[in-house]
Amino acid sequence: MRKPRAGRGVLFAAQVLRGQAQVTFLPNALTGAVFAVALVAADWPYAVYGVLGTAIGTGTARFLGVDGERVAVGAEGFNACLVAVGFAVLLGPSHASTMVLAAGGCVVVTVVTAAIARLLGGWGLPTLTLPFCLTASAMAMAAPGFQRAWHGGPRPAALTDAAAGTVDLRFTDVARAFFANIGQIFLMPEWYVGLILLVGIFAASRTAGAMACAGSAVGIATAWGLGAPADRISAGAMGYNGVLVAMALCGVLLAADRWSLGFAIVGAAVATVVGPAVEALASPAGGHAFTWPFVLTTLVFTAAVPGLPRLRRTGTTAVATPPENAGAVPSAAT
Repeated sequence: MRKPRAGRGVLFAAQVLRGQAQVTFLPNALTGAVFAVALVAADWPYAVYGVLGTAIGTGTARFLGVDGERVAVGAEGFNACLVAVGFAVLLGPSHASTMVLAAGGCVVVTVVTAAIARLLGGWGLPTLTLPFCLTASAMAMAAPGFQRAWHGGPRPAALTDAAAGTVDLRFTDVARAFFANIGQIFLMPEWYVGLILLVGIFAASRTAGAMACAGSAVGIATAWGLGAPADRISAGAMGYNGVLVAMALCGVLLAADRWSLGFAIVGAAVATVVGPAVEALASPAGGHAFTWPFVLTTLVFTAAVPGLPRLRRTGTTAVATPPENAGAVPSAAT
């Protein structure tokens, strides 16, 4: 028996909201709604790009017959969400060309996700945000070559400059960085965006919220200890990959215990160091690291798990059960 049209609409809306929440591994529609509010707080066009991008990715997956469970928990929407928001940040949200390219990118990233899942699945490795990184990096490199797509921005550089500026952090810098690290997951540097996102994360899972806080703190400490410029730390540019790595390695891909906690903290520190390396490699195309440091660090650490007996993979990659579903559901990490 077919569901009423209104019922199908509500179901699709829930899938879209879960897709937004899956940016932080949480298949929770309430968290996705809070994330949309966070993007509105940054600037409402980014919220529109995020929601519509997730909807296009989810709809494309359904149209192409992707496994219904993956679609249901939002696993086919989060990369599209990041692609849409990333294109808006990179190219400017008000241009018609950006809207067209973002929509096309959300369709393409769904195909890229399927391909990467096939390639990495044989090794038991997750796709994470690798499809987003590939799609966004391709656009960052290609856009300056098209006058109707490129509307100005950071000029490509042959090499990145050495770190400059004060390395002394004030309390206000640390407080701003703590939340900005979380906001930068959606490419938003505003501290209050990160605060709202953190509320959404805690609404779904205290473990996920605690690990987001731990990853942010480790990112700040590592960046400051190595002498990163204070303005980059306070803007969240140095710590957001550590947030994602910490969440992934303790509670999502690995069972949350003292061993995975230590593993996640080390991983968060490594991702913070990898960040400037990726920026240097990407400098000819503007130096956009996106979430490459998170992806590379998490894949390496996850691949090492079978050789480290004290670490346990999760039987299910769920972080939390969404309110509308009483059973455990898988996270987008797989």
